[in-house]
Amino acid sequence: VQLQACGGGLMQSGGSLRLSCAAAGRSFSGSAMGWFRQAPGTEREIVAVINWSSGSTYYADPVKGRFTISRDSAKNTVYLQMNALKPEDTAVYYCAADTRRRIGLPLTREYYNSWGQGTLVTVSS
Repeated sequence: VQLQACGGGLMQSGGSLRLSCAAAGRSFSGSAMGWFRQAPGTEREIVAVINWSSGSTYYADPVKGRFTISRDSAKNTVYLQMNALKPEDTAVYYCAADTRRRIGLPLTREYYNSWGQGTLVTVSS
């Protein structure tokens, strides 16, 4: 499945952005969708995950209470709403799909078999 992520940009601290990730080639049904991020010089880290079928979610501690992951089945799109942005949120954000995951929430990179190209989020102080 091809994933297309968009919605990044430059935002002041405290602002909001919404990232989108659309799939071409197949439905997300039966998948888990994740957002990861990678800041310069750091490892790619998980941000949030949603199980497409159940709607259950996971959030990494640094973003809990500020970010929301959601999906729109009609549009075959997953979103990451990012509020109260902080400079430490600055990173390239990637969406990813574990298309073999009917249940559960994969929390590490090796489970994901499709990746989007990344979209840059820059938060200024």
